[in-house]
Amino acid sequence: MSTTVAPLQAGTEAPDFSLRTTSGEFVTLSSFRGQKNVLLAFFPLAFTGVCTSELCAFSEDFDDFSSFDVEVLPISVDASPSLKEFRSKYDMKVELLSDSKREASAAFGVLHPQAFFSNRAYFLIDKTGMIRWSYVEATIDTKRDNAEILAAIRAIAL
Repeated sequence: MSTTVAPLQAGTEAPDFSLRTTSGEFVTLSSFRGQKNVLLAFFPLAFTGVCTSELCAFSEDFDDFSSFDVEVLPISVDASPSLKEFRSKYDMKVELLSDSKREASAAFGVLHPQAFFSNRAYFLIDKTGMIRWSYVEATIDTKRDNAEILAAIRAIAL
């Protein structure tokens, strides 16, 4: 299977989606419009080393993101029960979203064409629904440090 959609860039309106969280609720991206800025953090698979490190760091810096009025929404193709266990095991503060149908990953252009999971990617979306900053990792075993993401948030001054 192959995807022909390139990753979305800054200046593009974020496509809407509704995904189930680890608490069983659905989160719809457009529900944040006019309310909060959103950081979408696509990650390949729960319980892997880099993903665990990345998501635990989001919990460690939860207050820093909140101080910028940014809702962090990590998204994986894993099923909700797996993500719930992953979140519980590491006592994560952020809800995790299941993109098990791969629709959000495909819409943002980050669905890995051979492996059928998402590439590690970040999209900072402002309160109007526009992507203001994005970054797609070259490999799944690398990630942005929160300091770099927070610097991008400060530079945009959402």
